[in-house]
Amino acid sequence: MAGQSRKVRVGLVQTHATKDVADNRARTVALVDKAAKQGAQIISTQELFCSEYFCQSEDYACFELAETIPGPSTEAFSKVAKDNGVVVIASLFEQRAAGLYHNTAAVFDTDGSLMGLYRKMHIPDDPLFYEKFYFTPGDLGFKVFPTKFGKVGVLICWDQWYPEGARLTALAGAEILFYPTAIGWHPTEKAEQGAGQHSSWETIQRSHAIANGVYVASVNRIGHEGAKDGGLEFWGQSFVCDPQGVILKKASVDKEEILITECDLGRLDYQRTHWPFLRDRRIDAYGDITKRYLG
Repeated sequence: MAGQSRKVRVGLVQTHATKDVADNRARTVALVDKAAKQGAQIISTQELFCSEYFCQSEDYACFELAETIPGPSTEAFSKVAKDNGVVVIASLFEQRAAGLYHNTAAVFDTDGSLMGLYRKMHIPDDPLFYEKFYFTPGDLGFKVFPTKFGKVGVLICWDQWYPEGARLTALAGAEILFYPTAIGWHPTEKAEQGAGQHSSWETIQRSHAIANGVYVASVNRIGHEGAKDGGLEFWGQSFVCDPQGVILKKASVDKEEILITECDLGRLDYQRTHWPFLRDRRIDAYGDITKRYLG
């Protein structure tokens, strides 16, 4: 029935990271377990939760942080998903083969089964975000996972700036777009540019919700990582917004939190019927979108 209420509780785990991989993993698993016991049904970690954000420099030693799939993290999250009957999205540094690494999200269904992977498609290369040194661009395309509680699309951090990724994932059937994230301020820029940078980040993701008639859930880390007088200050503020782009709930800048938000997936039909952007797309006129530049 069109517009019939279909509610799901989304959980986002916002936390800090240290140099202790085992501790980061154990704490995150415990927070996912806690979120499930508090009623969350689809739970996402932040980006690369197992370690500090190592992409601030190009260091071959950091490849030691990668893990295989299956591996210790997938084993742990499979168990917590099955034990609690929840869906879990876990962001990992994947070693696919010798010399081949990806920034990958693993999605587990309520029985603990690995539904599949999403490998980050857009890879940045900016000061303190030297990801091209570490990650091969994803080759699985834009994915949708038909979980027990809803159709979930996953994109990762830098992907969130690209309307094409959100659109293609929504067109494939996603009802909620999850964005595991690690984004923060350069401390020297914060006073002058911090408010604008954060506003841009939040606005672009809210626009994906509006343009596609979907929920968006973005989960960021907290804390300062890197050199004392430099590094990155992660700005937290994980949030969930509805298909109109209205923020339903937002976390703090600097506190570890489990953010649980109820989303009514029945609203998607109403939103897309009254704001029929998908209906009115001129797909016959968009061929040039695959070109780098038209000038």
